[in-house]
Amino acid sequence: MIQVNEPLLNGNEKKYLNECIDTGWISSEGPFVKQFEERMALSAGRKHGIAVCNGSVALDLAVQALGIGVGDEVILPSFTIISCAAAIVRAGAIPVFIDADATTWNIDTNLIEQALTPRTKAIMVVHIYGLPCDMDKVSAIAKKHNLYIIEDAAEMHGQTYNGKPCGGFGDVSTFSFYPNKHVTTGEGGMVLCNNDAIADKCRSMRNLCFIPERRFKHEELGYNFRMTNLQAALGMAQAERLDEFIVKKRTIGKLYDELLSSLKNIVQLPLTTTPYADNIYWVYAMVVNDNIPLNAQQCMDELLKLGIGTRPFFYPMHQQPVFKKASWYTPQHLAVSERIAEKGFYIPSGLAITTAQQEQVAEAVHKLFSTYK
Repeated sequence: MIQVNEPLLNGNEKKYLNECIDTGWISSEGPFVKQFEERMALSAGRKHGIAVCNGSVALDLAVQALGIGVGDEVILPSFTIISCAAAIVRAGAIPVFIDADATTWNIDTNLIEQALTPRTKAIMVVHIYGLPCDMDKVSAIAKKHNLYIIEDAAEMHGQTYNGKPCGGFGDVSTFSFYPNKHVTTGEGGMVLCNNDAIADKCRSMRNLCFIPERRFKHEELGYNFRMTNLQAALGMAQAERLDEFIVKKRTIGKLYDELLSSLKNIVQLPLTTTPYADNIYWVYAMVVNDNIPLNAQQCMDELLKLGIGTRPFFYPMHQQPVFKKASWYTPQHLAVSERIAEKGFYIPSGLAITTAQQEQVAEAVHKLFSTYK
């Protein structure tokens, strides 16, 4: 069985984890946490990094630190993970869903302005699957209408937009360090920003809103979203190799492009480049063409029989059953998001994958589609 993702943990991971154990610093107060924050903030060109226990709560802190609350509206893509919309809903705000671009699978920036209302307070962009959003256009809209930008760069460690690091845009950005990310801490996340007040707010909320001068006294309710020293130690070892990992990811993507190029009349393969970025292939994704009578789940079931692990594309936010129960919900038809969710999946492309395994995966994909021309 070739797993859809296997992280690469053959650097200083054991050394740094043993250091935590040998010194006894395993909690959030250990030294690796600050080192990891500084390392990831530097990589994104940010002044502040606030490490937290996962990427989802990083979004919660980002939304709340900007003062987004009851009645506010936040523009975001429908084609994303539910953590993005959940952070908005938990703050009492209303998510406003935008369709995806059919070629990059990112938010369709041409649709943003028509969705704005007097209650719109922010745009949440989510860079998808290896290519960044069109940040120049998003930034221009935000500036014109005096809106915050929340940048979810969970899948973009090491990616750039016109030479500027992803994670370095907008008022607040977030990372995730789940095992399928280019930098992993097992579970973990980070909020990044340049504003001192926003950073202080995030640090306070992350740590139960303790008052600095008197521990266990609270004027606000916060959360225990802290990252442990063990997690940060793992992250530091990973971050040291980020440039190497990006090269490897692009090598993985290039080989798949070569092995699967003859299937372009059957599936839509990832774009290799846009005017502002080359793909870093966070995952190697594909969308089955409409002339092929298979959906993603059928493809995945058949590949599983051949020993190939896969994952489906995101399920659109505007179709989520949990949101259909909400008082703010309005039915939408977002054709691109619905189509790629139905027909899209991705194949193994973790950092530990070998060339032989990629060839085995490609052989299985060709076998799957062998009856279609």
